[in-house]
Amino acid sequence: MIKENRAFTEMMKTAKEWLWGRDPLEIAEKTGIPYEEENSAFYLSSLGTEVHIHYPDYEITPYVNEWQQLIILHYMKLADGAPLTGEWMSMREFRDGLVRGGDFDLRCERVIRQRFGQMSAEELLKKCKAMGGRIMESNADFTVLFDFLPYYPMLLKLWFADEEFPASGKLLADKSADHYLTIEDAVTDGQVVMESLAGVF
Repeated sequence: MIKENRAFTEMMKTAKEWLWGRDPLEIAEKTGIPYEEENSAFYLSSLGTEVHIHYPDYEITPYVNEWQQLIILHYMKLADGAPLTGEWMSMREFRDGLVRGGDFDLRCERVIRQRFGQMSAEELLKKCKAMGGRIMESNADFTVLFDFLPYYPMLLKLWFADEEFPASGKLLADKSADHYLTIEDAVTDGQVVMESLAGVF
């Protein structure tokens, strides 16, 4: 655990060093995260929580999941302002995503089958709304859009279990996602979403 904490601390330090000296207004333009000069802070709603990213030290308050904090900083470094496509892809479709993304997709399916098959629609809806999720129309039984980051939404599509088939589903990203996160980051934020909903991943 100590080694893991040290490794994470180094990753956070590196992420902040990447951003050091960057023009906050340029970051705001490319990320869609508003910046208020009078308060020297960015303001972001991520998975239902309003967070402040203080400039220039990039400390994030109030507390959110540590990995979520790291993903936010990586997003601020990588974002190039590319528009959303409105089309969705699985993690394996990311650039360099065949192995890491494919593994995530399989685990996601397994968790949905094992965990979500035991949840009522009402319980799942409550969890999704607590994370800022918005119910969407689709060809699935249940579809929810999560605003993880301004230009990095995630779409969860579920088909509930019936007499013939177990529950199934997938967690998807917009096809512009490669402009905002690496496959490693995308898998990590997918884990954050699934753990929040299912308790384990």
